[in-house]
Amino acid sequence: MFNFKITHTHENARCGELVCPHGTIQTPNFIFCATKGAIKGLLPSQMKTEGTQFILSNTYHLMLNPGADHIEKMGGLHKFMGWDGPLLTDSGGFQIFSLGHGSVASEIKGRRDTKRPQTLLKITEEGAKFKSYVDGSLHFLTPEKSMEVQRKLGVDFAVMLDECTPFHVDKSYTAASMRMSHRWGQRSLAEFKRHDNGKQKVYGIVQGGIYPDLRIESCEFVNDHDFFGIAVGGSLGQSKGQMHDVVGVAMATLRRDRPVHLLGIGGTSDIFNGVRYGIDTFDCVHPTRLARHGGALVKAKHNTSSTREHLNLNNAINKESTDPIEPDCTCHTCTHFSKGYIHYLLKAKELLALQLLTIHNVSFMNRLMADVRRSIQTGTLDAVEKEWTQS
Repeated sequence: MFNFKITHTHENARCGELVCPHGTIQTPNFIFCATKGAIKGLLPSQMKTEGTQFILSNTYHLMLNPGADHIEKMGGLHKFMGWDGPLLTDSGGFQIFSLGHGSVASEIKGRRDTKRPQTLLKITEEGAKFKSYVDGSLHFLTPEKSMEVQRKLGVDFAVMLDECTPFHVDKSYTAASMRMSHRWGQRSLAEFKRHDNGKQKVYGIVQGGIYPDLRIESCEFVNDHDFFGIAVGGSLGQSKGQMHDVVGVAMATLRRDRPVHLLGIGGTSDIFNGVRYGIDTFDCVHPTRLARHGGALVKAKHNTSSTREHLNLNNAINKESTDPIEPDCTCHTCTHFSKGYIHYLLKAKELLALQLLTIHNVSFMNRLMADVRRSIQTGTLDAVEKEWTQS
């Protein structure tokens, strides 16, 4: 029912098949974030039409609203949200981090949102105590509770509970947090095994911040425990270069017979870098969130006026354009609508604009990953990376 096998390799990059009860994922692949049990703006059928194989939902949000018991009564998360493909939930650990410290980007850039309500009350060896952002009720998230919630949701892949270590803390805090996450991982595994019905598998998480020796220690912990898959998480650094170094250290240490997921990374250049290290899956809110702000992902050659990996369709330069977002894109948006029309919709605040951009960005990521897989199979990864990232 569950299996992972490598089918092709090119240096450290690899193609494979990740099999679960709801289907087979061709790897490398991108996991789209349906945080609250929905891809904002698109139907599950539209996700499938644009080539999506795998999505992710959030344990923390779903346990607060509508609640794991309710979703279980409704037949599980797959049935509840109308998605019949592979589904993963994260553990809630990242939300523990963001409740207490704000977003990774804000923290790294020195921004602390003092107006944002701090709902995290306390993190202890037992777990995290916090207030619900929904109704102010008190909750205590433990490794056991996280696994219970994910079991009730009925997803294919669950993730151990961890504390996502803040970037700004020192090495001693990072080490202590990492080792507590390891103990939480052991408790997560024990709870999973107590109720294992063969319908779900668990990923372990590599922590250790930006410190190579801690990353190696965390990799060895995950290697030595009975996790089905491995997720590389936590603070990956202050720059792309630092992030690539951290990922490189982890991938040099991790065992190669398990699927490896890189948490929260979705930039085009970052995906190529991760693939070259042997990463199998990626997730990030960026493609769909960018669409809701008027951004369209494009190859570098289609955005010669900027070094960024997207076009801003809000900009007036698009007003009279009769061209599609990308001339070589076959998504529904690019085959039916112009940049000028989408610009008009954005200015008119029509919801259709956000849907059209989300369709394109989902298609973009799926086309990217399909090209990556083909390039590994044919030994043309260098040429394909140049096609996607160079103007």
